Amino acid sequence: MDIEFLGGAREVGRSAVLVNDSLLLDYGMLTGNPPRFPVGDVDPDAVVVSHGHLDHVGAIPSLLSGDARPTIHWTPPTRELTLLLARDTLKLHGGSYDCPFTEEEIRRVTQVSETHGYREPFDAAGHEVTFFDAGHIPGSAHVLVDDGETSLLYTADFHTGDQRLLSGTAARPDADVVICESTYSDVEHDDRRAVEERFAESVKTTLWEGGTVVVPAFAIGRTQEMLLVCDAHDIDCYVDGMGKRVTRTFRRHPAFVRDADALRRAISNARFVTGRDGQRRRIAAKNAVIVTTSGMLSGGPAMTYIPEIRSNPVNKLAMTGYQVEGTPGRELLDSGRAEIDGRVMPVSAHVEQFDFSAHADRDGLLALLESYRDSRVLVNHGDRCGAFAEELRSEGYDASAPELGETVIC
Repeated sequence: MDIEFLGGAREVGRSAVLVNDSLLLDYGMLTGNPPRFPVGDVDPDAVVVSHGHLDHVGAIPSLLSGDARPTIHWTPPTRELTLLLARDTLKLHGGSYDCPFTEEEIRRVTQVSETHGYREPFDAAGHEVTFFDAGHIPGSAHVLVDDGETSLLYTADFHTGDQRLLSGTAARPDADVVICESTYSDVEHDDRRAVEERFAESVKTTLWEGGTVVVPAFAIGRTQEMLLVCDAHDIDCYVDGMGKRVTRTFRRHPAFVRDADALRRAISNARFVTGRDGQRRRIAAKNAVIVTTSGMLSGGPAMTYIPEIRSNPVNKLAMTGYQVEGTPGRELLDSGRAEIDGRVMPVSAHVEQFDFSAHADRDGLLALLESYRDSRVLVNHGDRCGAFAEELRSEGYDASAPELGETVIC
């Protein structure tokens, strides 16, 4: 089996792995100015997509330019999320060189799409492929690929711990080779229930003191998790931004969430913001909790809410996700200031960080890999892939961290 790393090697973003020069696993983008895409020219016979996050699906429509029509395989939620993200990307960048596809290519995606459930083997480019629940976001999958001689497990992004939205992955299919993500290979997450309790107590204290809480959250997965957390702790909230559309998507696929009834109750508990900036400013003054995009303060309705609440130290920003270096969210955590819509603003409102990650931490990564001590391990999707591979080798694993553009023969 030939495995070529076109993206996501020793980096987080633009994941893309080509198997036997015919089967492409994911095809994402690395956000930035300008964004970056997988390397090399690729013309796959089929594409298999692990889950609907931009760094794994952001460039998928570009595979359908010209005469190319590879079949795209994914779970039903991943298909919907990919189309949602593609249309949003086109809306933001369609008039610039930053967007690698057109509306026509997005339309073609629907023509070549085939959806599959978990543990239902299917054929793709002459390989037998099976999805297993990865516990990351609804519809996320480990991808098992068998070419008749070698079996490959592409973990993609996964979580071994339970969230309110999803149960942690328990899948451990036999595999000769494992491509394992390593996003949090040097981090140990705090106990999830303890994080929830701290979040709920912090929010309720701010509300009791008369303040407003803005909860920046990623649209896919994190917004819905925070709605469930708020409902479980009797916290009323508003929800705004792209997370509204994603929440409706997940409602249409109850088999891909942990507790569809709990999600329905959480949605009923939340008030969806339907107006524009005028309504948002009124809500910001209401002594309320607002779950909104973007999670790193790089756009979305947060650009309206934060200027409204920033000057009052009774108010609070409750950050729920990792803040990438160079983003306004990271700048806010580090300096107490943030660039919002082109203006650098001091923020007097209290800022707190809560770890609601949907990725496995170091213990979770090692727990999964314990089942693959006799397999070859290829580490990707992380900022310290080489270091983690070296640590695995010291524990007896046959582990390495391929370089971008490298082909590994297994």
